[in-house]
Amino acid sequence: MTHLVPLRRALISVSDKTGLIEFARALATRGVELLSTGGTALTLRTAGLKVRDVAEVTGFPEMMDGRVKTLHPAVHGGLLALRDDAEHLAAMAAHGIEPIDLLVVNLYPFEATVAKGGDYADCIENIDIGGPAMIRAAAKNHAFVAVVVDVQDYDAVLAELDANGTQTSYAFRQKQAQIAYARTAAYDAAVSTWMAAALGETAPRRRAFAGELAQTLRYGENPHQNAAFYTDGSARPGVATARQWQGKELSYNNINDTDAAFELVSEFAPAHGPAVAIIKHANPCGVARGETLLEAYKRAYDCDRTSAFGGIIALNQTLDAATAEEICKIFTEVVIAPDACAEAREIFAAKKNLRLLTTGALADPAAPILGFRQVAGGFLVQDKDTGRISRDDLKVVTKRAPTEQELADLMFAWTVAKHVKSNAIIYVKDGATVGVGAGQMSRVDSTRIAARKAVDMAEALGMSDPLTRGSVVASDAFFPFADGLITAAEAGATALIQPGGSMRDAEVIAAADAAGLAMVFTGMRHFRH
Repeated sequence: MTHLVPLRRALISVSDKTGLIEFARALATRGVELLSTGGTALTLRTAGLKVRDVAEVTGFPEMMDGRVKTLHPAVHGGLLALRDDAEHLAAMAAHGIEPIDLLVVNLYPFEATVAKGGDYADCIENIDIGGPAMIRAAAKNHAFVAVVVDVQDYDAVLAELDANGTQTSYAFRQKQAQIAYARTAAYDAAVSTWMAAALGETAPRRRAFAGELAQTLRYGENPHQNAAFYTDGSARPGVATARQWQGKELSYNNINDTDAAFELVSEFAPAHGPAVAIIKHANPCGVARGETLLEAYKRAYDCDRTSAFGGIIALNQTLDAATAEEICKIFTEVVIAPDACAEAREIFAAKKNLRLLTTGALADPAAPILGFRQVAGGFLVQDKDTGRISRDDLKVVTKRAPTEQELADLMFAWTVAKHVKSNAIIYVKDGATVGVGAGQMSRVDSTRIAARKAVDMAEALGMSDPLTRGSVVASDAFFPFADGLITAAEAGATALIQPGGSMRDAEVIAAADAAGLAMVFTGMRHFRH
């Protein structure tokens, strides 16, 4: 079905005036009459273009600070009239309604207003009413009307007109209608989500999520799955807002793992020293602090060199040349950092398959974020796990209290535990992970796996003792039995941090005392599924 419709009249009313003058001039040179409103009309006239005011069409001036200007039968009749319906044509003739063949509208910048922290009144004022109404009308009547809601579609409109003798095809109008409905849906989702938050509604009756396509992916987790990457418009530093300096496009798994890596390393403020996290399959295989980024990277790498191959590396400070040189010694998929010096970028340039991303800043680990996960027939919604503890929150439950060094390592291990898939066990020594057990059905299995990895790495490094000797252990949830704690003690751990709250806490505490361990309870757990 081609169903070509001549484009004789366009109504343009835009908030974002990027490319407006060039586009409107291109329409005018093709003989298209321009209708416009307020600031858009002024911009076009100032550029020397002939424009007809919507107020002239409606017979009513713009009023109420521009709130009422296009909500009129002369506008909506021109958008909604069926050009092949005799009654519609008669009504148009009787009431002097002229057809509108193209609607160009982008909406008040509500999302941008929210993102920059606008107050309640400012956000309300930036909720567009006339724009969405016109967009929906034009999209519904796409059998005859073309609608454009994105600046990036201006060139497509002109190409369509050139291909069809200043006419639009049904297929083009149909595609633009879908884009338009998606835009109004996303806009309404942004408004309803913001308002729910403003009212303190944690579980509103209806919940909507929306995103804008950032990248069509080659495939999803596996080659037989279709996938795409959408951004939500937030300014949170991370993989969605980062600048990619080099390397091929990120894959579905790259994006997922890079996000996990950057969220973890963002827990460590640069003011407290360099930190590096290495991620594989969304789990950390090494996290460490150091006096320098290079030292932090080497210590993180020495936790599990085998798993680090082909991993994702996240740094909490500007990537320097020395660290870049060291990273280049193994294959790495992605490196993400707040920034990278010119020399480091030059070093990476020789590694064409290595992606380098810079974010400008770390993410705020305490900032509230809403997450959702699809299940059959619905989806689960929850706040991001922003739970954090201080030393004052810890409860010493054993006869022996942890030393100052053990306390520092326990806090480090607990921070990492939040980012490891449950059941999670993390061994830490001197500000570096030395064993990570993740995603096991049994907590004791996670404890054993992490200890075994530490033994393997000690052998690879030529050390006689396992790296867990003299370490501390974090468990994301309570130990349901003493067996996991006993396994940690056998691996050489001297102190443990866990939420507590098991029916067998007394048994576990007794086992810790018997082994001479120090143990603290947090009263908070960090399940991550």
